[in-house]
Amino acid sequence: MIFARSAWLACIAALLFLIPSALTVASAEPDRIEARFEIYGFAGLHVLTNRTTIEESGDRYAIAMDLDTRGLASVFVDLVSRSKVRGKVAREAARPEAYRSDVRRNGAERHYEVDFRGDGSVINASLPSPAVRPSLVAADQMRGTVDQLTAYFLLERQLARGGPCAFIIPVFDGSGLYNLRFADVKKETLAADNYQNFSGPAQVCSVTREDLVANPDRNEDTYRSGRIWYARVTASDRLLPVRMEYDTAFGVVTGYLAEVRGRGVDVKLMRQ
Repeated sequence: MIFARSAWLACIAALLFLIPSALTVASAEPDRIEARFEIYGFAGLHVLTNRTTIEESGDRYAIAMDLDTRGLASVFVDLVSRSKVRGKVAREAARPEAYRSDVRRNGAERHYEVDFRGDGSVINASLPSPAVRPSLVAADQMRGTVDQLTAYFLLERQLARGGPCAFIIPVFDGSGLYNLRFADVKKETLAADNYQNFSGPAQVCSVTREDLVANPDRNEDTYRSGRIWYARVTASDRLLPVRMEYDTAFGVVTGYLAEVRGRGVDVKLMRQ
């Protein structure tokens, strides 16, 4: 039972690497936005807090994300994760340059480092773990991929231009290689619930993960499918992910946008 709960929480933690790169603001001046997400699992158990900072300046972007287990969940999995990416925006595309991720789970550490070159080549500089066999991803398979934070950043740029959710993005995160398939689901009017007081129209996108080269560390397995509700929270034209649901092997987990701060905005959405 403890193993099952540990694997379940690992699924939640892994999928959260893919959530908040959406919160971006286009401007020639430096902009900084801070967002907080609260994540709940089986029977409403509060399992994780996700804090993300997004900065844009001219044609540059940077995203940093911190994940920490909360409450009873840390009894089964004590997780601290720090990931970041910096890159460049050119025309309608965004290209990462350097992605780093440091994960500590129950005392075991993983360090991932990926360098993305301007010619489309990718260098995996991740430190090998003695406890896990390395992922065998060929150089030609990594070519043209992006990191997982940039993948959602690309989707959000498409939505900001009025485009659909439809998008297929190849991702390499230092261990596994996979496609993220996004698709339009429907328009929906969200109502406030017991967790969040947001209500209003939202665009629902689905996402499916398709493994091309599986992560050899099965404890870091993530979701196979999910749904994300994007909505206009501020007066800007940006759609932000206000809610999300992911289907894991151990049930559905739900995330809520709890707070957004920056550029004169201070919005709190979670109920006290």
